Amino acid sequence: MSLVPEPLDPPSSEDEAEWIRAAQAGDRAAFARLVERYWDRLYRWLYQLTRDRHAAEDLTQETFLKALAALSSFRPGSNFRAWVYKIGHNNFVNQKRAERRTKVSLPDDLPGQDGAEAEGQAENREALDAVNRAVAELPPDFRAALMLRVNEELSFRDVARILKTTEETARWRVFKARQKLLQTLSPELLPPGAAE
Repeated sequence: MSLVPEPLDPPSSEDEAEWIRAAQAGDRAAFARLVERYWDRLYRWLYQLTRDRHAAEDLTQETFLKALAALSSFRPGSNFRAWVYKIGHNNFVNQKRAERRTKVSLPDDLPGQDGAEAEGQAENREALDAVNRAVAELPPDFRAALMLRVNEELSFRDVARILKTTEETARWRVFKARQKLLQTLSPELLPPGAAE
């Protein structure tokens, strides 16, 4: 018997379905297991969209509060993660609308860097920072689709459901996001004529 805990990703679909049924019946501990399961991933995705730690934390918390309130409307057999991400995306869109109405722009909240890193680590960090900047500069629809597909490994069907679009549009947005990243990061890798 191993003392290493079992990996949480992914739970068996039976376990998750049981947690959902129990949570729908009022078991707060079962809902807490669902929150624990998806909190970090949802937070990371929302951070990629907002580029603000505090906003991402607020949106993540609000998403799970809304999910708890609407849990009775969740259809068993559906993709719970996609359902939660859809709630999170709706919260993000509502936040952006509110920001436009108030004309208040929040500054980017990026973590600071240590200057004592080794040269190789610094180069890797610079490359990662360049990728993160390029992703942050993508249009929000492209960025959201790309992050759901790449980071969360969701199907295009689930990406489309979350973003309230067609599967074809979800595929196109991911394709265009990747193309824009190539243009920004490595234009020499694009096929001839692909650069705009």
